[in-house]
Amino acid sequence: MGKQAAPRRLHETEASAYARALKTSPRKLNLVAQAIRGKAAAAALNELAFNRRRIARDVRKVLQAAIANAENNHQLDVDRLYVKEATVGRAFSLGRFHVRGRGRISPIEKYFSNLLVVVRERAPEERAKDADEDKGAADAKTAGAGKKPKAKKAGGKEKA
Repeated sequence: MGKQAAPRRLHETEASAYARALKTSPRKLNLVAQAIRGKAAAAALNELAFNRRRIARDVRKVLQAAIANAENNHQLDVDRLYVKEATVGRAFSLGRFHVRGRGRISPIEKYFSNLLVVVRERAPEERAKDADEDKGAADAKTAGAGKKPKAKKAGGKEKA
């Protein structure tokens, strides 16, 4: 007779991964997390692979873990996954000090962060709707490509 299992907090089409004590401030980590929110899992992995920030490598590992959890533990289709949420939280901070002149010190705070990535399987009809929206946006961009170049402003001296 053990404890009863806790009910699942996520939906059946969701999986998550959590990283504790990442060595960066939550503010910096949130910039990287913002770049992947709402994107397809493959696009988010690609975004993180080419992100220049150091913490992007750790975020990429957490996203890969969430994708693996979705595939192995919950039998979700990897091709239909997208990043539902990427939540950043403050973990703790180490207090250090820096020795200054005339016997003084300055405090230094070394911040750590937590990261929760939740991936969700997109429903087929939802995926078709998103594809239509993407196609409409691409059509609008290509329609603007055939515009004539703007004329130069008059006001300068013209050579005869």
